[in-house]
Amino acid sequence: MSEFLTYFNIGLHHVLDINAYDHILFLIALVTPYAFKDWKRVLILVSLFTLGHTLSLILSVFGVLYIKPGLVEFLIPITILVTALFNLFTAGKSGKNESITFIALVTVFFGIIHGLGFSSYFKSILPGSASEKLVPTLEFAVGIEAAQIIVVLAVLIISYIVQTFFRFSKRDWSLVMSAFVTGVVLPMIIESEIWNR
Repeated sequence: MSEFLTYFNIGLHHVLDINAYDHILFLIALVTPYAFKDWKRVLILVSLFTLGHTLSLILSVFGVLYIKPGLVEFLIPITILVTALFNLFTAGKSGKNESITFIALVTVFFGIIHGLGFSSYFKSILPGSASEKLVPTLEFAVGIEAAQIIVVLAVLIISYIVQTFFRFSKRDWSLVMSAFVTGVVLPMIIESEIWNR
């Protein structure tokens, strides 16, 4: 049980680490257009992220998949920006509620990229043999999912408060938060090491 808690806590703190706020930014951009009544849709999206994250982590840990860390660090803010811009361009449009296909694909892609971004560190703390690596990776994924649910609940609660007590419309809230995420993530893209190559 203590080993489970070890890897669970690593996954939990990986998302909730304020110094690694890219993960939280993505979740804000992902959840901002939704409300508590959309909980099934939100849960699907968050789980798709975890699926992509875990899949790429497993493939990386077992040496099947490798992408240069500099490229991964560049792609992470790109996927956040794409999600935020999608919200900006679709805020208040009724068609947004009918399909989550585009945002689901971006979510899985973000999960894959983010998993690759964390794989080097994760590989260094894993046990040696291949048979010992799978269970800790899944325990880590459970921690990731728990942390994401915490962030998602926080965003939904804040969204509810702002829209109910401060009378923001759902559209205005989505525009403000998506613009905020865009403003935070653009410098991350501009300052990326990829431009120095």
